[in-house]
Amino acid sequence: MPSMTESIVAAAASRIGKRVLHLDRNDYYGGMWASFTFEALQKWLDECRNGKTNDFVKTSSPLVQDTEKSITIGNQFSTVFNIEEKWFIPEKLPSVGNLLSAKNTQTEDSPKESKDGLTETEATLKQNDKLWCQAKIKTMGRKFNLDLAPKLLFSRGTLVELLISSNISRYAEFRCVNRILTWQSNKLETVPCSRADVFATKNVGLIEKRQLMQLLTLCVEYKPESGEFKGFEDKTLKQYLESKSLTENLMHYVLYAIAMSNDTTPCMVGVERTQRFLSSLGRYGNTPFLWPMYGTGELPQCFCRLCAVFGGVYHLKRAADSVIVANNECKAILSDGSRLDCDHLVMGVADAPPEFLGSVPKAGLSRGIFIIDRSISTTDKESLTLLQFPIKGKEPITVIEAGPSTHVCPPGLYLLHMTTKQIDNAVNDLKPAVDALLHSEYADGTTIRINTDTQSTQTSKEGDSSASSGESNILNESLKPQILYALYFNCPETSEYDLSQNVPSNVYLCSGPDLAVDYEFAVKQAKSIFSKMYPDSEFLPRAPDPEELSLEVDEAAGPPFQSSEEPKEE
Repeated sequence: MPSMTESIVAAAASRIGKRVLHLDRNDYYGGMWASFTFEALQKWLDECRNGKTNDFVKTSSPLVQDTEKSITIGNQFSTVFNIEEKWFIPEKLPSVGNLLSAKNTQTEDSPKESKDGLTETEATLKQNDKLWCQAKIKTMGRKFNLDLAPKLLFSRGTLVELLISSNISRYAEFRCVNRILTWQSNKLETVPCSRADVFATKNVGLIEKRQLMQLLTLCVEYKPESGEFKGFEDKTLKQYLESKSLTENLMHYVLYAIAMSNDTTPCMVGVERTQRFLSSLGRYGNTPFLWPMYGTGELPQCFCRLCAVFGGVYHLKRAADSVIVANNECKAILSDGSRLDCDHLVMGVADAPPEFLGSVPKAGLSRGIFIIDRSISTTDKESLTLLQFPIKGKEPITVIEAGPSTHVCPPGLYLLHMTTKQIDNAVNDLKPAVDALLHSEYADGTTIRINTDTQSTQTSKEGDSSASSGESNILNESLKPQILYALYFNCPETSEYDLSQNVPSNVYLCSGPDLAVDYEFAVKQAKSIFSKMYPDSEFLPRAPDPEELSLEVDEAAGPPFQSSEEPKEE
């Protein structure tokens, strides 16, 4: 199926003139990297729960020769598990009369006329527009683009460079991530990214700012011969930061937000991540990241388009049923009763026969998709947000929030994605971030929660002791975004495993989505597979623009067109 790595390999092969056939049992592109409307997501969930299967060709098929072996393809839908779906709002909103009665029971002397000069009924109808129910969200289902594997692009990362160098960037639109947050002291803080942000922030002291700039300069200018990190090759990044006598506050920003690491991340891995973060700053915006408009499922389709332009053939709703192997080499595949010979076979782990996978573990990622009624940190303008929520001793939870301007949800709503390494199941693994950031109690559709239009309504002023701690906790809880819909699931993560051990020599297995926030691994794997298939060919050379193409004129063409009518004499 044309997921991310397979799509890149297909585009690269087609670009150098190879014949490419791309089969997919689904009726959509992207596989586990796809983006769905709300209705399409429900269909996908049903298929995962029911374990959708195909009528596989028997191994005794006459299309298989005596010296060959037929190996049945795996079932991609069996790789998604621990699915839990929950609504936090009613199916339908109460009638206006019920809303009025509910409102009157909440206040002893309810005024008959609002401050806006509206009657109580008119004001209730206006407030009703801000209430949500399941039916209301479902009617807007086509305005959602719900990502199975939400990821960002480093502005100077390998995928951005590949999109530019291959000229595939013309097929997609992007928006800059304009806010990076971190969770510290039980509240959200903005991470200073640029030099101006560092010196403008009030969350870092003056001495800390100087230390931070010195540290970041060391990381950017680091060269192996400098010896700056000598003795820390076998230690953690946290141990190196402690050796620099950094404060706990500063270590938190560097470790969790900039290096995107944790307490156990090796020092040199953390330095590499820091360099990648800093090198991408300022290219397209104030942060290092880009987000594809209409969801990350657009990116596999971009490579599919290029593949098709150069002759690749795509056939959706048709699966490869089995792989024909002889002498440790794939000779063909069987699909829909036909034998299709091939020189190379590229397939994802979700479709791979069990005997190709060996001891690859099933567990991997814990995912959460949440439809919420407001941003996790409201400002004057809608923000596209990245948050690395720290979990002591574990991998952080990557949180990405996107609003309606990215065309992933209707106006008035936000999408919140959470991803982390699987320890138990998705519900339990993501619970710390859900409890800290979101209001997860059932909303009955009769109560308007506090409206937040500006950041000032969410953060209490320093030194403000007018409210007790109990009142403050109640207020903070009411300011959290209300979960309207939540989906949890687990899926495999195989990026750390060697997938070439148990496969025929010309079969290449591709990992699904990995834990990293970006696409670095998918691009690296695609390049590796392509170099094994065509070691002497260039990987994805630049595709010409339409105006650069010159149409060849056939010199042997017939005579010019002549009218059958003779011209009239004047």
